[in-house]
Amino acid sequence: MKTLLLKNGSIIDGTGKKAFAGHVLIHGDRITSVMENDHLPEADTVIDAAGKVIAPGFIDMHSHSDWVLPGDDHDSAMKCLPEQGVTTVIGGNCGFSPAPISENMRQLLAMSHFKLMNDRRLDYRWDSFKEFLDCVEKARPIVNTAHQVGHASLRLGQAGLHQRLLSQKQINGCLKTLAQSFEEGACALSFGLGYEPGMYSSLAELEAFCRVAASADKPVTVHLKALSRMSPTYSPFYLKPHNVRALKEMIDIARKTGIRLQISHLIFVGKNSWSTADTCLKMIEKERARGLDIKFDAFPYTFGNTTINAVLPYWFLSRLPQVYQSRWARNVLRAELSLGFKLVGFSYNDFQIMDAGIDKWQGLNGHRVVDIARQWGLSPFDTMLKLSEESQGQTVVLFHAYSGEPGQEKVLEDVLKNDLCLFETDALTRYGGYPNPAALGTFPKILGEYVRKRKLFTMENAIQRMTSASAERFGIQDRGVLASGKKADVIVFDPETIAETPAKGHQPADRPKGIVHVFINGQHAVQNGEYMSGARAGELIRI
Repeated sequence: MKTLLLKNGSIIDGTGKKAFAGHVLIHGDRITSVMENDHLPEADTVIDAAGKVIAPGFIDMHSHSDWVLPGDDHDSAMKCLPEQGVTTVIGGNCGFSPAPISENMRQLLAMSHFKLMNDRRLDYRWDSFKEFLDCVEKARPIVNTAHQVGHASLRLGQAGLHQRLLSQKQINGCLKTLAQSFEEGACALSFGLGYEPGMYSSLAELEAFCRVAASADKPVTVHLKALSRMSPTYSPFYLKPHNVRALKEMIDIARKTGIRLQISHLIFVGKNSWSTADTCLKMIEKERARGLDIKFDAFPYTFGNTTINAVLPYWFLSRLPQVYQSRWARNVLRAELSLGFKLVGFSYNDFQIMDAGIDKWQGLNGHRVVDIARQWGLSPFDTMLKLSEESQGQTVVLFHAYSGEPGQEKVLEDVLKNDLCLFETDALTRYGGYPNPAALGTFPKILGEYVRKRKLFTMENAIQRMTSASAERFGIQDRGVLASGKKADVIVFDPETIAETPAKGHQPADRPKGIVHVFINGQHAVQNGEYMSGARAGELIRI
């Protein structure tokens, strides 16, 4: 095995320790030593990192790339991740994991509703969680990858998409498969309670799942039932903030079960929801001080990707597709959304198309729903429903007004600078369409915009939360820190230039600035900011 020396860099080792001048020696796939002195050992390859930072590879602790990984050419969709310094991703988020799969689940996956996560078809040639991990490993992943098991996927294995309550027999079947998936290497349990079928789950059902995770000593990540003051998952007659209620419900379950609770993408959707941020942050901090193992994660953007159906209430979703033709249902929905948008502080201008989901409409990608409505001569409401119906829910959108808007980002800043916040992309990595800028620039934006320019926190603090803190959250022992014996996931970047290359109108974001080198398990994956074609050095992490 060959040796690599990164010399003369400013080393930020991922522990939170202050940066120091030194060198990193790599032998094969592991770090041999991290040196502070001037003595330089011999090496087969030497890279001078003078003026640059040497740091552990970033961990995207909330990714949806697991639905792309089994593909033989997944690197063409996922190269944006190593190009922004990501060397490890955690998949299976928001309740949806590609495994395990029952026959019932396999039939549901054939429906267009499930093409959201991957714009190319998967053959789902696995059944168990272990078989899925084996398949990913065989595909030679572009980055390291660990996987959660999704509550929604387990539920769909036992019941239909719209089934409200599970029988005890069905719950027992889910729990048995959950325990088996943990034994086979799943790193956590994830909930997606704002989506079907998670939105239908009773608190007792969620508690039963959490007890299995607690006994296996696995963390639980949760996309809450509500991310805004008002939401389609609670009764519109419940007038207190829905997102505060959703957070309290999961905190109560965590207290009962003893789980390690990770709140996924702590965001405040709609202008009228921003005022609830201080309440939610204080709730989390209070529970942490009381001994609850709770943290949260966030991305540095005032928008995020989801399905166009995310704003539709469960009564409408449960009657698809026939309900599209019901004049009564459309009128009720129109009135409900109009009132809901006003209460939340949301508008149809906040919908931007990532992928229209239909070949003939790919020219709409990057455009706002209100612009498409003018083009089609329809109301924004009818335009949204037309996209939903004709794409069979496949239209993927960026929703704006998340925790702020350009020029008004105090809520987002308060979330990001909190020490309990870890960092994520929450990005769908796809082969086509208008990309989520988070897929290309999340980590460089944090380091460039929020560390260098706004000085919200230090570089050392940011990198600790991007690396060792995320690794610790999921029980990953050999990554996230620059130290002898650790896996050689290492990045070299320019602290003076690192930044995202943002989207401009219909022009999508591009690869970031300032990332010079990325090494994954000691293999060179990114050079001068560009992915080195064919570099597939990632490893499957079973925990």
